[in-house]
Amino acid sequence: MGNSSASIGVIGGSGLYHMPELTDVEEISVYTPFGPPSDSITLGTLAGQRVAFLPRHGRGHRINPTALPVRANIWALKSLGVQHLISVSAVGSLREEIAPRHIVIPDQLFDRTRLRANTFFEEGIVAHVGIADPFCSSVRQVLLEAGRDVSGVQVHDGGTLVVIEGPQFSTKGESRVFRQWGLDIIGMTTLPEARLAREAEMCYGCLALVTDYDVWHHSEEPVTTEMVIQVLTENVAAAQRILKAAIPRLADSHCSDGCGNALATAIATAPDAVSAEVKERLGLLLDKYLG
Repeated sequence: MGNSSASIGVIGGSGLYHMPELTDVEEISVYTPFGPPSDSITLGTLAGQRVAFLPRHGRGHRINPTALPVRANIWALKSLGVQHLISVSAVGSLREEIAPRHIVIPDQLFDRTRLRANTFFEEGIVAHVGIADPFCSSVRQVLLEAGRDVSGVQVHDGGTLVVIEGPQFSTKGESRVFRQWGLDIIGMTTLPEARLAREAEMCYGCLALVTDYDVWHHSEEPVTTEMVIQVLTENVAAAQRILKAAIPRLADSHCSDGCGNALATAIATAPDAVSAEVKERLGLLLDKYLG
C-alpha cells in the first residue's frame, strides 16, 4: 500500500471534522462492498505516525446516526491497514460527577439501537465474535494516560455507554430509567462501530466528549443542538490535544486482548460451505482464515 496506508485510524464525531495538525496529507476515496464510507479518508502524518481520519457524519455533518454507513466506514479503514482505531464521540452524562466538558474513556456498552446493520456476516457465512469487553484495553490505557497528561482536562476511567437509535434525544422517562440501570453516559454512534471493529480485528477505543447532562438533571434545560455544539467546541480542542499525545503511544502499544485474532474461533460455517462469491466479497476479513 506504500504511503497510502496507516496503522492508526481516527473516526471523528460531532464537531471533529478534520485534524488540522496532520502533515503530508492526501485524500483517499475507498470502494467497499458495502458502498461508500461517510466521506473521503484523509491520510496524513501526526507525531511521526501515519493516521487515517474519517469524519463519521461527513464534512458538514450530513448523515444522521441511523443512516451512517458504518460497515463501509470500518471496511474502508481496514483496507488502508488500520489496526488501532480511536472513536471520538459526543455523549450526554447520566451521572452528577461526570459533568459537561469532561471526557470519559468507557469500558462497556449497552445497546439500545434497533435499525442498524451490525455485522459483516449476513449471507452465506456465520461468525459469532466475542464482545464481552467491547473496547481494547491497550487502546483504553493509552487514551487514559494521554488524557491525564493534557492539562485542564478531567478524564474519567471507565463507564458504561448506552447507545440509542436517535436522531432524537432521550425522553425524561428514558433518561431516568438509564440512570436506574446503572448506565453512565449516553450517545448515538459507538454501536455498531465497536461490534464491526471487533469483526474487522481492530483494537478499538472511544474518547467520549461529554456535552450535557441529558434531560434527567434538575438544574439543566432540555438538551438542544445549540447547547451541544457550544460545549463541543471546547471539548474538540481538548480531544485534539489528547489525540496528539495518544497516537505515538499507540504505535508502541501491545494488545493483550486478542483483538487482532477475533475471528480465529468465531467462524461457525464449515469452510467448504462458504461460496466463492462470499469468500471474494469478504476477502479482506476471510483470506486470513479461508484463503
